[in-house]
Amino acid sequence: MQTRCHLSVLLNEQAKIYGDREAYIYKDFGGKEWKSMSWNEASHQAKRVSNAMLNIGIRPKENVAIFSQNSIQYVLTDFGAWGIRATTIPFYATSSEDQIAFMVNDAHIRFIFVGDQEQYNKARHLFSICHGLEKLIIYNNNVRISTHDPLSIYFDDFLKMGDGLPRQTEVDKLSNEVEDDDLMCILYTSGTTGASKGVMLTQGQAKAAFLANDKALPLTPKDRILNFLPYTHIFEKGWGLLCMTEGCTSIVLTDTKAVQEAMRETHPTCMCSVPRFWEKVYAAVQAQIDNAGPVKQAIFKNALKIGHKYNIEYKSKGKRVPLDLELEYKVVNNTIFSLIRKEMGLVNPHFFPTAGAAVSPKVEEFIHTIGINMMVGYGLTESFATASNDHVDEPYTVGSIGRPLPGLDIKIAEDGEILLKGPTITKGYYNRPDLNAQSFTEDGYFRTGDIGHLTNGELYITDRKKDLFKTSNGKYIAPQMIESKILVDKYVEQICVIADERKFVSALIVPAYEVLEKWATDNGISFKDREELCANEKVHAMVAERIDTLQQSLAHYEMIKHFVLLPHHFSMERGELTNTLKIKRNVVAASYKELIDKLYVE
Repeated sequence: MQTRCHLSVLLNEQAKIYGDREAYIYKDFGGKEWKSMSWNEASHQAKRVSNAMLNIGIRPKENVAIFSQNSIQYVLTDFGAWGIRATTIPFYATSSEDQIAFMVNDAHIRFIFVGDQEQYNKARHLFSICHGLEKLIIYNNNVRISTHDPLSIYFDDFLKMGDGLPRQTEVDKLSNEVEDDDLMCILYTSGTTGASKGVMLTQGQAKAAFLANDKALPLTPKDRILNFLPYTHIFEKGWGLLCMTEGCTSIVLTDTKAVQEAMRETHPTCMCSVPRFWEKVYAAVQAQIDNAGPVKQAIFKNALKIGHKYNIEYKSKGKRVPLDLELEYKVVNNTIFSLIRKEMGLVNPHFFPTAGAAVSPKVEEFIHTIGINMMVGYGLTESFATASNDHVDEPYTVGSIGRPLPGLDIKIAEDGEILLKGPTITKGYYNRPDLNAQSFTEDGYFRTGDIGHLTNGELYITDRKKDLFKTSNGKYIAPQMIESKILVDKYVEQICVIADERKFVSALIVPAYEVLEKWATDNGISFKDREELCANEKVHAMVAERIDTLQQSLAHYEMIKHFVLLPHHFSMERGELTNTLKIKRNVVAASYKELIDKLYVE
């Protein structure tokens, strides 16, 4: 049963219910062994943080920054701050110095909690340009503090300021005085265009979101949740906190590169993720099928046929499954599909919320086919994550983004834009009255910028309003839709569609180099480096043939006519990607202008 209270007292209330049960599984920074923390211990450590914050000079309703990858210290800092009515501002661990300087000055931040050496080095440089900054508190004890830095301390030393809980009476008073309008977080969106903007998220929004999601997502204390996405991402933050209200065990992943290893070691039952994760699963399984012998291929394809019929043709539509199909599916599910899931670490899979970008229908069907309940959803930072999602044990349509969240009013504007109103929607952007005026309609609906429609109770997105391209022939192109079709291919790692004010659609494609290099070697193609590999005519022809197959369902004017293979990834360092790995199209268009222009030479 869900515990419903303000986040300021959530850990304390859960400790009363679950006591010494496992609340968190985590590794230390650079550690090899998984450790465990009970609800009682988590509650006590958060109180130490609250006491230490008061003793170091953090004030109620003050903005405190967290500049770190996921960690147990991050979790405790959040709850410690909320316990004294402070507001936390998460920075992506990959943020640049310019980005964090803007946020520190905009939010008048005096204290930053930092993760490891990279974050410390960047944050330390801010003292000379952010004159309100007073102190850094460092999570990782292995970080080397500069000999010229008297203003930074380790988190363990900071915690000692809370030993014995010397100000707990004051903490308890503040925790119980929290109101719905108190700011819980200011979450700066990275944005594909323009400067960051701070989305204000309140304690009341959080409560409303947890209540509404509880009606659609049947989490229980038996669930084990892998926190894979960064806590800075509203999807992971909202999802992770929801799971805590349900008494689930949270697996805190600090090293995101080790997600597959972590899944096999900890066996999560649920995990929120972005579509790219499942695209890679799809590509990996397809590669195994391609490399198998004829007999194994036939067996697997038959299993997929049965799984598709069972999960897509019957279960997704809420139709009763015929007995013979039920028996056939039971066999393939307990043998072939269970082996695939076990290899991933999903021994007892429950359900897996997926959002953050367009989901390829082909990938969605496949993941359901092999017995993994992918629950596609949609939301924004401004809506405290979920605006719509598939519901467990309710019919769903592949290609939709689920049913509206209970209590949320969704309206479609005359131009097709999705508008939102309800208790989970932000009141606006921090220090941006100009932007707030533009972001809401006169009757109070938030403008999402997404184009879509409601059909039979399910929401669909067709385009991103600001991402729509118009070709020189007057045709409108939705680049994300085209990209999602191509990204399912095992040879494609990243893609950026080009079409705006151009005669036809083209693309910049970053190959999955290891897979492509193996194909080239197997086919007798020699190359000295990736530049030569990507320029090879046979390689280009092979990729072109696969793209032509994937885009058969597109209208003629939507199809990619020309493309170039890039010998390097798009990167955040060059400003081509946001912190959430979305492509900054204006930057890419400018950076690769000469290369793009060559694609349109007659």
